[in-house]
Amino acid sequence: MDEKNSLTDIEQEVELTPAKKAPVVAPAHKAIKKKSTITKLVLIGVAMVIGMIFAFVPMRFGLTLYHPFLSKEAISLGLDLQGGVYAVYQATNTDTDNFDSKMEGTRSALQTLLANKGYTEATIVREGTDRIRVEVPDVNDPSGILEIIGEPTSIKFVLDSTGETVITGDNVVDATAYYDPSNGYVVRLQLDSAGRKKFGEATSNNIGSTMSIYLGSSTTPISSPTINSAITDGNAIITGFSSREEAEERANQIMSGTFDVALELRESQTISPTLGEDAMLYGLIAGIVGFVLVIAFLCAVYRLLGVAASLALIIYLIIYLFFLAVLPWVQLTLPGIAGILLSIGMAVDANIIIFERIKDEYRGGKSIMAAYHAGFKKALFAILDSNVTTVIACVLLILLGTGSVSGFAITLLVGVLISLFTALVVSRLLVKYFINLNSYNAKLYNLKRSKQYENLDADATDAVVMAMMQREQDEKDQMKEEKLQNKERNKAARRSKKNEGGETA
Repeated sequence: MDEKNSLTDIEQEVELTPAKKAPVVAPAHKAIKKKSTITKLVLIGVAMVIGMIFAFVPMRFGLTLYHPFLSKEAISLGLDLQGGVYAVYQATNTDTDNFDSKMEGTRSALQTLLANKGYTEATIVREGTDRIRVEVPDVNDPSGILEIIGEPTSIKFVLDSTGETVITGDNVVDATAYYDPSNGYVVRLQLDSAGRKKFGEATSNNIGSTMSIYLGSSTTPISSPTINSAITDGNAIITGFSSREEAEERANQIMSGTFDVALELRESQTISPTLGEDAMLYGLIAGIVGFVLVIAFLCAVYRLLGVAASLALIIYLIIYLFFLAVLPWVQLTLPGIAGILLSIGMAVDANIIIFERIKDEYRGGKSIMAAYHAGFKKALFAILDSNVTTVIACVLLILLGTGSVSGFAITLLVGVLISLFTALVVSRLLVKYFINLNSYNAKLYNLKRSKQYENLDADATDAVVMAMMQREQDEKDQMKEEKLQNKERNKAARRSKKNEGGETA
């Protein structure tokens, strides 16, 4: 046979003489460097063990306690897993100019308000066009959150002597309750530049008069402090509170009037932390049971191929948990757990598509090595097509969905992208290493020939396949070397041209 025959030529010759055994060639399994393959597998195993330790085992380094990836300290948990409070507010007046931008400004103001009060993990998102959902996880006093937010509405400061509105909520930057040694419990107001000017003029000209504070359309003021001095620096204090609670209530009422849109509470609920802990426990149990069953299925049906897929799946889980812990916009919820389990299933699905393609190629007369290469190559586009459609759906859910829907989409998107990497890169490497160790025993991979090719050896054409792979690698190395040489020549030409230009000048 001509040495220049391609793999296709050999297959065609085999198909024409199915009853005869393929000509004896140098078995590929004798030429493969098994020591280097074993070394690579050992290194992968060591990396997996280290990854599992960091993913699941808490450790102490000196005075520092390390929290593993799979812990509530590392992964941000949502409201339904660690308890807390949520509330839904609806705009009372949508017939206003720039309503959408005002709603976004109100959402941002709510976020800032809660962050300033210490609730940095609060999530404020818009639902539809006229609703805002507030979620504050892991709080000791959930009912206190609603008191902080209050009933977002408008606010105005009116001079009682003239009825003139001096400033509104747009001019109030902050309202804080604290204890002052000279005046007891007070509320400190901080105004913007426009409010500072208006407030300074009003207080300078009306010392001794009262200024009432009104919320919304109410005609009853929440407070009517007396102007004791001119306040021109934009920082005022309201005195006369008998307790810290009273001062904080007044500060919250004032802050509730600083939003761009008046809101009305439509729904609120407190979620017990116990329910979240139970949900997390049962979700973890379900994940472990499902993971073990998937591994058992893969090993039983695909044998050594299934072992490779199982190892890739463990690597996938470690990488997945790492990204869940480090990505700041990932918050784990019950729908998010569903997204994780679904993405694990999709990772397995990609391996099954590849393995079934390998079985088809081997059944059709290819060697184990050739079936491996053809299987991964031909399954690539099917896997990409199925995952790209899922990615598009996830992106749309993130952009258009809210709350738990968005959480589900984020975890699913991260899982799908990682599953693509593990299926097309990690699984491929592991299968390649296993076949390098044994490319002549089809039973190890649960591969069977069709009747037409049942007399063919499992590695009948592996020597040709390895030669093709070597030629492809040599061609790639040669192209890379030529690119480097061209790059150096171009650099030398530019330097020469630059030097010639300098001499001319």
